[in-house]
Amino acid sequence: MAYSDFTLATVREAFGLTLEEKRHLFAGLVGVPPSVRLQTDLDENGPLAIAINSEKARSEFLIAPILAEIRRQATSPVSLFSGVEFSVVPEQGLKGFCDYILSRSTEQYYITAPVAVIIEAKNENIIAGLGQCIAAMVAAQIFNQRAGNDEASLYGAVTTGTNWKFITLIGTYVAIDVDEYYINQIDKILAILMQPLCSGPILVT
Repeated sequence: MAYSDFTLATVREAFGLTLEEKRHLFAGLVGVPPSVRLQTDLDENGPLAIAINSEKARSEFLIAPILAEIRRQATSPVSLFSGVEFSVVPEQGLKGFCDYILSRSTEQYYITAPVAVIIEAKNENIIAGLGQCIAAMVAAQIFNQRAGNDEASLYGAVTTGTNWKFITLIGTYVAIDVDEYYINQIDKILAILMQPLCSGPILVT
């Protein structure tokens, strides 16, 4: 079993999680304006990614530029990993590859705690990716605790590149944001992603 094998039902049962699906998690959060560079990339390459309509194209032309922008705008050091293995507790199924990982760290050659963001890219079906994302969040929580970084809150996201769904994890309590954010709300997406990297909580997708 690996991250990709988990569904919402199986991840809840496996790790004794409580799920909440009716909260507006970021309704009052002020947006962060994108740079001219990012906005140009999205304007030029967004239509191409949508036309190709593959997970790889959306990852390369939409998700990766947004995460690169996070590194540029973050007030603290941020390391970015793409398509890396993140096996934390293999015997419990917390193993496999994550599409993107962001850490609050200067280290770029290997993953160090605190892991801040795990982002799972899904071509079309965001809901189907929620279980996988939450499993990776649980793994990140354990990874951080082992390193002595017991963050109170973890964040997560599942995205198609154009659509973003965010999650928070506090202890065994998981909140799935009732709202879904779209690429034309890039300022809000940036604000949510930057929140755990520039201040208190931690974000995993």
